[in-house]
Amino acid sequence: MTTIDPERDLTLDRVIHAPREAVWDAWSTPSLLAKWWVPAPTVARVDRLEVSPGGAFVTSMSADGALFAPHTDSVFLVVEPHRRLVFTNAVDSGWHPAKPEPVAMTAEISLDDHADGTDYRVVVRHGDAAARSRHEALGFFEGWSAVTAALAALAEGGARP
Repeated sequence: MTTIDPERDLTLDRVIHAPREAVWDAWSTPSLLAKWWVPAPTVARVDRLEVSPGGAFVTSMSADGALFAPHTDSVFLVVEPHRRLVFTNAVDSGWHPAKPEPVAMTAEISLDDHADGTDYRVVVRHGDAAARSRHEALGFFEGWSAVTAALAALAEGGARP
């Protein structure tokens, strides 16, 4: 487990009442990721999902399901199947330095065994305290909590690829 810097990092923890494999599948299967990756009623489209170190993670979102706008353009840095994913939007899927809006971040998703299923942890790292504060003010906890609840509902409901 990596060290948390409370001045620059935002965290979210939840127990998901499903096995790690089901949570992993929801992260690593495009059709499942599209079901929970953005807060409803917004719709997600997974444009590229290459779950390997250096692989692309590109999604779009739509309010009406017809007109899609860019949402995530990032790369995976670390992939430990069924255990850990780390991705950043500071580098885009073409491996070019990026200046993402609203903030540059590196997200670490950890999956650990729990007596009731999966101990799910998100750590989102920022370059400085101002970026962390901006992300929090823009609704980090509301947004990430909403998508984590949708992820949990999907995994707990037994959705499989």
